[in-house]
Amino acid sequence: MRKLWGRASSSNVMKVLWTLEELGLDYERIDAGGAFGRTREPEYRAMNPMGLVPTLQEEDGWSLWESNTIARYLCNTYAPGGPLYPAEPRARARVETWMDWTLGHLTAPMVTVFFTHVRLPEPERDWKAEGKAREDAGRLFRIVDAQVKGQRFLCGEHTTLADIALGCWVHRWFRLPIERPDLPNLAAYYEALKTRPGFVKHVALPLE
Repeated sequence: MRKLWGRASSSNVMKVLWTLEELGLDYERIDAGGAFGRTREPEYRAMNPMGLVPTLQEEDGWSLWESNTIARYLCNTYAPGGPLYPAEPRARARVETWMDWTLGHLTAPMVTVFFTHVRLPEPERDWKAEGKAREDAGRLFRIVDAQVKGQRFLCGEHTTLADIALGCWVHRWFRLPIERPDLPNLAAYYEALKTRPGFVKHVALPLE
């Protein structure tokens, strides 16, 4: 059976778990990273030289790292041309645009906000940095709010890898104890994400 190495509380691991659920693929998840350790061991570094999570290991021992790449690989291998990662060039480009946008723009401010409220001990919290990051994230979420107006998901009426890349941050945005701008389309999008069993099972969890 294929193995997914990584702790369930990692946003990047969540993306792959949700993808596996959408595709109906069997897997075994092995705790790694954070308090579980293992990522500095030579055997793990042989699979993933960055020593981060997640890492996917196929049944024949072949391994792959970087969550967005793993998600694309799973779709290309087990559901080529399916709605999760469409084959038509322009439809695929739209999906990849939002995947890249999430990684390149939204992740950094959301990591700052999330870590400040959830992961960092009080003496290490930089509230000035949190305020700026929250303002930046709010500005970026306004772009999402405009994108999903009149449609259920980022790229239309069907779930794609764009939603999987973004979904964890949407959940955390609404669950964190912070002030947020009123973005009704984004709120409706969050409700649409909750209709996906993989999102509910692996992403819409208590923050930790």
